[in-house]
Amino acid sequence: MYIFTVQGMSCGHCVKAVTGAIKGLDSAAKVDIDLTSGQVRVDSDQAPEPLLEAIREEGYSAEMS
Repeated sequence: MYIFTVQGMSCGHCVKAVTGAIKGLDSAAKVDIDLTSGQVRVDSDQAPEPLLEAIREEGYSAEMS
């Protein structure tokens, strides 16, 4: 499991965009997003860097927590 800190998320659209970016790389990934803290928990077999890059491509600032 990876925990990312993502800045700039504020609504359901943001959750959908980040979830879609992650699932675009790993459709079996489990994604849990807490908008208040900006934490995104991802259970995936994918390496973390491509996941972070996918989130960044959606326009968000993202890093490992």
